[in-house]
Formats: sequence, structure tokens, C-alpha cells
Amino acid sequence: MRVLVRRCWGPPLAHGAGRGRPSPQWRALARLGWEDSRVREKPPWRVLFFGTDQFACEALRALHAARENKEEELIDRLEVVTVPSPSPRGLPVKQYAVQSHLPIYEWPDVGSGEYDVGVVASFGRLLSEALILKFPYGILNVHPSCLPRWRGPAPVIHTVLHGDTVTGVTIMQIRPKRLISVLKNLPESLSNGRQQPTEGATYAPKISAGTSCVKWEEQTSEQIFRLYRAIGNIIPLQTLWMANTIKLLDLVEVNSSVLADPKLTGQALIPGSVIYHKQSQILLVYCKDSWIGVRSVMLKKALTATDFYNGYLHPWYHKNSQAQPSQCRFQTLRLPTKKKQKKTVAM
Repeated sequence: MRVLVRRCWGPPLAHGAGRGRPSPQWRALARLGWEDSRVREKPPWRVLFFGTDQFACEALRALHAARENKEEELIDRLEVVTVPSPSPRGLPVKQYAVQSHLPIYEWPDVGSGEYDVGVVASFGRLLSEALILKFPYGILNVHPSCLPRWRGPAPVIHTVLHGDTVTGVTIMQIRPKRLISVLKNLPESLSNGRQQPTEGATYAPKISAGTSCVKWEEQTSEQIFRLYRAIGNIIPLQTLWMANTIKLLDLVEVNSSVLADPKLTGQALIPGSVIYHKQSQILLVYCKDSWIGVRSVMLKKALTATDFYNGYLHPWYHKNSQAQPSQCRFQTLRLPTKKKQKKTVAM
């Protein structure tokens, strides 16, 4: 796994006898090999932030709050690099930077100012070695998992998808701490960096469209609901209904009072079976082990569960009056597999 913070080793800094004994932080910086007189030995730092999404926005918010705290004087300058967006408002990081009157650069423009340290969170672009070496203290990568668990591009999604009860944030190449705490002791923190353990490592691969296809025969109601929570706002879950692709827009857990309904317990259950529950106005779909609720779907256009029942389910029952409810069901959508291509990993 590549790391964003890199160290440059070189000859130690020379300190004259008349300058006094160097601080532990400055000695740590000397071990990193920086001889430039403009390198700062202590805060306030000049920070260039790289980010895009809501997770990155929270990291930027913390940095901005630290800059606004004049009593602590931790951050002198804070500027932002983000990526282009089809939306005129831009991504969450750009929106927050505009709102907070922070200087913004659009990748690949990274400004021309001098900075002490870079901070990157959910940026999705490959940072070159030349760029990294522009920062005397390197670049801190804020990764939303307790590494080595969930390495890779989609750690938050896989944390939710697998039902993890404990998670956290890791600052790459240094011990897991709060980002602001790291900046308070930046040279010392970098000098105390340690290698990630290999034991317990897991990979969080990118999410594809195929991940959103619900497998009614294989997945439990809990697994399907976790899948919805993990990716539903990015890629709606998909299934088949009467050879048509249908997207499940709003899923809910089914409470015990609904599960006690005789209509659900008095028939043979086949995964994918769909029943409209009039009292709660939801579609009930049977999974591998139990039922899950669907409040709205997309079939040509967005439909509430009631609309779907009135427009599709009810007419189907009239047309097939002798059919059992279990014959009207969602089926697993199988998307064609794409040939694997070599890709450059974005950090």
C-alpha cells in the first residue's frame, strides 16, 4: 500500500553554539533532512488542504476551527484544493470553503504559495512525488478507518456494509490520533511514525453497479438493509420485476407488529416475494430469512409503495387471479461482467 507522507533523509541541520540547544521538535525536523531556513520549527503552520466529499469537509471544518482559535495559534494560513464538479455549487469541500472565505484552487492547480504541511482527505487523485516534496513536513492523509482494517478507496462504505461496531480515523504514517493533536506536535509526530501492521488487514474495494444488485436468495434482511445504508445514497439498490429493472429508493426495517400479520406467516415464502402492507403503506419483500420494507421505488418514474401497488401489483393480481402471492416477486438482477482493465490507483 502506498502512503502519502514521505520522508526525505539527508544531512542533519547545523546549529551554532550561540543559538542555544535545539528543541526536540527541531531535532526531529533535522532528522528529516530539511535545511531551508524558511521551514518553521513550530506552529502556526501554513496548511494546504486537499478534499472533496462530506467526510473531507468535516476534516476541513476542524482545521478551520483551529485557525479561528486565536488563543492557540495553531494554523497561520489555510487554503483548499478540490476537484471539478458538474454541479455549479461544487462538492461539499468547495461549498464549505466558499462559505468560510478560504482560498480555493481547482485541481490540478495547487496554488503557488509556501506551505509547511499538506492534509488530504477523500481526494481521489494521485499526488505526485514532486508535489509531496514541496511540503517540508510532507502530507498527512486522513483515512476513515482504523488501519490496517479497510485499506482502499471505500472504507466508510465497507464499515457500514459489514456491520462494524468499532471504527475510527487513522493519520497515515503516524499513530491514530485526532488530526489537530497531530498538528500540535507535527515534527515529533512525523519522527515517531511506525509501519502499519499486516495482521488483520482487509481491503475496501471500489463499489460497482453490481454491488447494488440485491440477491434475495442469498442475503438476509439485515445484510440488505446494511447494503442500503452503505451505498443507497450513491447507487440505488436494484432488482428485477417482470423483466424490468426496478430501483429500491427507500428501505426500512420491518417491526414485529407487521411481521405478526397472518398474511406473512400463513403461506410458503420464496425469496423476492412482494406483498403490499396497507396499514403501514410499505412493500414487504421476503429475503433469505425475513422481510424488509420498501417505501418507494423507481420504475420509469419515482413511485411510493402505494403508487406501485395501485399501478402494478393490484392489476397483476386481477389479471392473474388464480396465482399465489409468492409468484409475484422481485428477482435478482444479473449485470454483465466487464473485462478487467489495468488502472492507476488514485490516492
